[in-house]
Order: sequence, then C-alpha cells, then structure tokens
Amino acid sequence: MQLKPLRPQIWTFGHLKLDLSQPHVMGILNVTPDSFSDGGKHNTKDQAVAKALEMIADGATVIDIGGESTRPGAAVVDIEEEIRRVVPVVEELTKHEVIISIDTSAPEVIKAAVKAGAHIWNDVRALTRPQALETAAELNIPVIIMHMRGEPTTMNNLDQYNDVTAEVIAELQQRVNDALQAGVKPENIMIDPGFGFAKNAQQNLKLLNEFYKLNDMGYPILSALSRKRFIGEALGGADAQNRAMGSVAAHLFSIQQGACMVRAHDVKAMSDAIKVWQAMTHLDI
Repeated sequence: MQLKPLRPQIWTFGHLKLDLSQPHVMGILNVTPDSFSDGGKHNTKDQAVAKALEMIADGATVIDIGGESTRPGAAVVDIEEEIRRVVPVVEELTKHEVIISIDTSAPEVIKAAVKAGAHIWNDVRALTRPQALETAAELNIPVIIMHMRGEPTTMNNLDQYNDVTAEVIAELQQRVNDALQAGVKPENIMIDPGFGFAKNAQQNLKLLNEFYKLNDMGYPILSALSRKRFIGEALGGADAQNRAMGSVAAHLFSIQQGACMVRAHDVKAMSDAIKVWQAMTHLDI
C-alpha cells in the first residue's frame, strides 16, 4: 500500500508544540478502578503521575487521562468523582511540561481540567452531552471527535452496518458539522473512527483495512485500538495483557494509512516500532 503522508499542521499550547506531520504516541492513563485493561493500577495521584512520567520517558508526547471507564457495560461515574480523579493528576503533570489530553464526555470535567492546565479534549461521545458543543467552542482547544453509536452500556447492540467504513465516515462527518456549526474551529478538530465502539471484530478489521478513506474528511486522525477485543480475537483469543504486539502491528498499519497519533497502553513498544518504521520509510534509495 502507498504511504499516506501526514498533512502539515501544528497544535500550539503556549511554548509546547505538537507537530501533526509526524506520528505521535498518546499514552493511556486510566485513573479508574474498572478500565478493561489496567483498571485500579493508577488510582492514586502518585501512582498516576509516576506512570505518566514513565510513558513520557518511553516516548509518549501526549498523556490521555481518563476518570471514567468506557468499556462495554461500564458504570456511569458521578461528575464530581470524575473531577476528583482527574484534576489533581493534571495539576501535578503541568509541572513536567507535558501535553495533556482528557478522556471525558462531561463539559464540567473538561472545564475543570483545562483550568488546571489540560490541553486537549478527547470525547468518545463526540460532543453529544448537553452543552458539550458550546463548551468545545468556548474553550477553543483541540477536540478529538470519536465515532460511537449509543452508550457503552448499549453500543454492542448497535453494530449493524451495510458498509462500516462508509457509515462511520458519514456519521463522523455529521458530528464534525455540528461542531463547526457550534463554533468549533476546523483547525481544532481531530477525528477517531472508534475501534471497538459499536463494531464487532470483522467490522473493526474492515475499518482498519480501509482506514485510508478517513483522510478524505480532511482532518488529523487518531487511531485508538490498543489491546481492544478484536485484536485479541485476531490473535486467537489472547487476553488484554497479551495483545501488545498485535496492537503495535495494527497501529503501524493505521499510521501507514494516515493516522498522526496512536493511543497506546504499551508506549515503549509502540515508540520503538514507529522509530523503525520511520527509518525504513525515509531511506534514500
């Protein structure tokens, strides 16, 4: 497959910059007791900050902090509890000059996190919560709009598609249009096809195989498939802790097709793989 060059774009956060013409690793930092892969491992502020600094040392350029699990069937988290989990970690990480993304759908949470120093809003519900569109426009920060149908409690029943890639693109485009109409600037938008959300294993694989089609939307693309169930199924039933290499391979395939950022649990392995991939693709022969 022909390589898809990444479009030139730079996100600037004060003196911090994120050059989206190069692939980046977004390190996953779940400060939750019930996330599917690492729930309960980083519940305290000290544990969370230590993990974040480890991921930065391993090559992550963005740390994505989440205070609510979005695994299938996950319980809803009270807004105040989500803020309590997320904001102290943000406050501590701002001392280390790292770009911080917040994995939340709640306008109240992103407002508190941005006030504490966060930079990017990563919303799996694509700004569908009340006041989310208005908040995204008001904050004027980059926002990642992800494709999902329903809620984590219902999404597994909503995986009916005639053409999964075409329908994901069409539904994502509608959410992007709504964001633009609300006043979100186009240069602040990144899209995410939502691997694992309202999609079965075969649909996820087809979407990955046709990932390049997302480039036609004209926005930077995040690929977030780390340790997802379909990776485990492709590996013959591997559990979440044994999906690292499968995730790296799939993420590289999405980078080759135009993803400028991958959201990963296994940051060192992912960063090393990108370095080898870049060395291979920049050979002067």
